[in-house]
Amino acid sequence: MQTFLRGIEFLTLSLWLGGDVFLSFVLAPGAFSILESRDAAGIIVGYSLARLHIAGIFLGLLFLLARLLRTHSFASFTNAAALCVVLMMLLTAASQFTVSNRMARLRLQMVSVQNTPASDPLRVEFNRLHHISVAYEGAVQLLGFAGLFLLVRETARP
Repeated sequence: MQTFLRGIEFLTLSLWLGGDVFLSFVLAPGAFSILESRDAAGIIVGYSLARLHIAGIFLGLLFLLARLLRTHSFASFTNAAALCVVLMMLLTAASQFTVSNRMARLRLQMVSVQNTPASDPLRVEFNRLHHISVAYEGAVQLLGFAGLFLLVRETARP
């Protein structure tokens, strides 16, 4: 059972990290380079990101549950790998429920992001929030790689 639960920990973190990397380095650049409308590309990326955020939070909870069942201790959540997952969940929730929601409201107010002048206050705020969103996703990816490294190191110990 220990091996199965450890496998669940690896699987959940790997799926989350893989999905995030795919979105950041394949889906988003592809949508913006292939589609003629940047607004359409933004809608596709926003839709995908929202699904990834919900999946990530679910996978993080599943990771923590597997860890709890394996160790029988909430103290295991203070382990470095588990802390990476907790931070990933917090950043993801902040991104989804604050930053992404505010960006969606601004997008509706502008009607078209690509046709809104860069100096327009709505566009300025949208761009600021986009930079925050990218920073959060980058941090989630770094924490995910660190978490995987720490899981491997933890498993390699006798």
